Amino acid sequence: MISLTSPIKTKAHGWPAGAKLAALCVSTVALFYVQNAAIHAVIFAGILTLYALPGRAFFMAGLRALRLLWPFIVVVAIWHLWTGEVALGAAVILRMMSAVALANLVTMTTLLSDMIDVVRTITRPLTRFGLRPNILELAIALVIRLTPVLVEKGSLLSQSWRARSCQPSGWRIILPFTVLALDDADQVAEALRARGGFDALEDI
Repeated sequence: MISLTSPIKTKAHGWPAGAKLAALCVSTVALFYVQNAAIHAVIFAGILTLYALPGRAFFMAGLRALRLLWPFIVVVAIWHLWTGEVALGAAVILRMMSAVALANLVTMTTLLSDMIDVVRTITRPLTRFGLRPNILELAIALVIRLTPVLVEKGSLLSQSWRARSCQPSGWRIILPFTVLALDDADQVAEALRARGGFDALEDI
């Protein structure tokens, strides 16, 4: 499985995956207890500083991940401008950006295999209730790996539309994007079946 770990090594690469994921959970929960937009701005600035410490390449890679949030930022901003709750909207947007930035920071500095090992350890006691941890592990790995692939394909579809039309793509690429996503899902399913399906994961 291809990992999304950054090839640019940082000190955080050597930290235990469990500790980083636990810190991420605690930090994300703490963000929801902060309501002041100014404090959120300071927190987000601090997170950007963490991105900048390893160098320009690492920083720009982090910003590219955050760029994917712009549709949600636009929707939240328009809604809160409409309702007149500008300060609340700013807090919501900054909270969302900080949470995603922290999650992406963990992803960039942690091997996918290490994160899967943490999930395996946490879910092992649930096997007595019929849960199959290997299926959950594979599902998490597929989501982490395929989400940026689908985002990239959506971006290429949008660029192709703009190259052929003066109108914005908007809803017009939803159908071809859905077809691409279903085709990818079908290929993954075929690959799993060719390797014995979920039962083959028991031997891993």
